[in-house]
Amino acid sequence: MTYTAPTAEQRFVLDVIADLPGLAARPHYANATPDMVDAILAESGKLATNVFAPLNAVGDRTHAKLADGVVTLPPGFADAYKLYIDGGWAGLGVAEVHGGQGLPFAVNVAVQEQLTSANMAFALCMMLSQGAIEALAAHASPELQDRYLAKLVSGEWTGTMNLTEPSAGSDVGALKSRAEPHADGSYRIKGTKIYITWGEHDAAANIVHLVLARLPDAPPGTKGISLFLCPKFLPDGARNDLKCVGIEHKLGIHASPTCTMSFGDNDACVGYLVGAEGSGMRAMFTMMNNARVQVGLQGVAIAEAATQHALAYARQRVQSAKFGGGRDAVRIIEHADVRRTLMTCRALTEATRALVYLNAAAVDRAHAGDAAGAGLADLLTPISKGWATDVGVEVASLALQVFGGMGYVEETGAAQFLRDARIAPIYEGTNGIQALDLVGRKLGADGGAHWQEVFAQVRDTVHDLTASPDLAGLAPWLEDALAATKAATLWLAGANNPDDVAAGATPYLRMMGLTLGGWLLAKQALAAQQGLAAGTGDPAFLAAKIATARFYAEQLLPQVGALSGPVTRGAASLYAISEEDLAA
Repeated sequence: MTYTAPTAEQRFVLDVIADLPGLAARPHYANATPDMVDAILAESGKLATNVFAPLNAVGDRTHAKLADGVVTLPPGFADAYKLYIDGGWAGLGVAEVHGGQGLPFAVNVAVQEQLTSANMAFALCMMLSQGAIEALAAHASPELQDRYLAKLVSGEWTGTMNLTEPSAGSDVGALKSRAEPHADGSYRIKGTKIYITWGEHDAAANIVHLVLARLPDAPPGTKGISLFLCPKFLPDGARNDLKCVGIEHKLGIHASPTCTMSFGDNDACVGYLVGAEGSGMRAMFTMMNNARVQVGLQGVAIAEAATQHALAYARQRVQSAKFGGGRDAVRIIEHADVRRTLMTCRALTEATRALVYLNAAAVDRAHAGDAAGAGLADLLTPISKGWATDVGVEVASLALQVFGGMGYVEETGAAQFLRDARIAPIYEGTNGIQALDLVGRKLGADGGAHWQEVFAQVRDTVHDLTASPDLAGLAPWLEDALAATKAATLWLAGANNPDDVAAGATPYLRMMGLTLGGWLLAKQALAAQQGLAAGTGDPAFLAAKIATARFYAEQLLPQVGALSGPVTRGAASLYAISEEDLAA
């Protein structure tokens, strides 16, 4: 069976949370009419179901393979990629001035969710190319844009991001790759990059590598880093002096070639400067921030697929009688504990989807010149990346549990979701880095205006719930979560010891995620209640939205209060045991 994101759910979240009608009213996104978005999601759903999903297990079993510097994808992948580019999907969210379709990032995210649910390893290729397009559109010279953007936007060429080196992981400023100016205005790049996703493959005619490197007279640290475009094939058709020298053997995403790339073995790797000298991190962060939202989306997508997989099994698996019931065996979905597991999976998946779609819509508003949208996007990005990917792992694990021992057996497919999901909390900045970014940078931005505005909107939703006879029971749970999160936020803002703040960062990120997830589900419950009262929409779907919000409020929001202690306890207990005794 194949599992992709449910279109009706996506449309509801796009309208209620991302405010797609409001986006479509802006000149930037006038193409995002309801009929257009419906048609896009219907067709991308077919692509995901009929083309991407059948290759998911194939890629997991077969793996991408490297021989003589050439990476060969598993059977069917190159043909599937051609169908993807022939359908015009690569340029969906790209501005029309660059040859794209000019649709909102939020719509692009919905399509990407479908593809990722179907085949996360394959969808990574599309994700990296989208980030490369955004970075070049924002920072490259007109000449580079004219030469490279059209082929990237069409999907004929793919893009990569080259940051990490053996001695420079999260500490990007320690990188050693070098760039030497050349007489023709280009540069010669020399260095080694590791963990380069889709760094080499046989699906596209060219691969455009965006590479961070340091000029000879550059200062140390991140201020001395510049960004360079290094194509696999040069404009004259010659092969550039770069190659894949190894691919990683990984826990999951086996069909995605994770490459070690060597640049300039013969001192002849041609690179072109993107942006100004020394501004490489600024340009690369354009790509990274796009990728971080989309990695958060990977958590949503895997959670959705794993939940559907577990649900299908629970509906047909017959086992022992219900606890306290008769002797007759029943389908395991009738057991209360299995229901609790499945409802937890559903609620967490829908909450994270709403958060990531809200984040994507904030990015759209930022691109349209909305300063408040930019601030909200900055605040939400580490939460989306961190919490949604943690949820992806959690839900994949819970879904496997529904299968019992069969979930641990590869042939059921449940294990692949867990193995694939596990990378998402690690790459594009580990979730610990996301938490530190949240408490160290994002909370204090503009004097805390952005989190204060979000909390004010949560408070408004509490008032709306209280005024609704059918939903008033949700209000106290959300109100308590908001109060605990606000108190923790103020504590972090007032803490003087950086170690104390860092110690509380990870539980705080989860606290924020849980609270915002409860808020966004409550907003959906209010919209669903209005739909039921007006007689618009599918009554069963709307009732299920309300039930999910209620379950989340009663079963998951109470965790927020329990996180107050870990957030505000400080770092003393983390260092109470010496390094030597800790290792003993």
